[in-house]
Amino acid sequence: MLIAEFNQLPADEAREIVRVWADVPAWTRAIVEARPFDAVEDLEDLAGRLAKEWTEDDVDAALAHHPRIGDRVTAEGANADHSRHEQSAVQRAADDIVQRIADGNAAYEERFGRVFLIRAAGRSPEEILAELERRLESDPETEWHEAAYQLAQIAQLRLEDAIDDDATPEAP
Repeated sequence: MLIAEFNQLPADEAREIVRVWADVPAWTRAIVEARPFDAVEDLEDLAGRLAKEWTEDDVDAALAHHPRIGDRVTAEGANADHSRHEQSAVQRAADDIVQRIADGNAAYEERFGRVFLIRAAGRSPEEILAELERRLESDPETEWHEAAYQLAQIAQLRLEDAIDDDATPEAP
């Protein structure tokens, strides 16, 4: 979708698109209300700045809808489609890695009370497992900040995937 199209959407339709990036109500509302954007970069800049203001409650609410890393995503819709694509490498991982991630997920949820979230896109299953094991050693304060950072990275990637700039590249 072009930025001009996003700018012209009815607010409820724009909110549904932004919620796929990160389901944080105040963040979603602020982005939709800030339209129109002159360029994708302006939207990306605002989204990034506003994500730095997320609270632990914002992160927990958004993560309530995220599947566990390594679980087969069975839900339908844009959010589920993104999750399937982002986690595709884990689905092809060796059985022992998948089991260690599943065990780590359970330990993480027991320790922190939320699902383990990581920007899986571009990471190997072994990298994801190493991050999971590292983050299990974090204190709760550090970890919710890390989860917020990972959620912001996911939101940024999803935004970049969803919105294009109106500018046409110059001919060589």
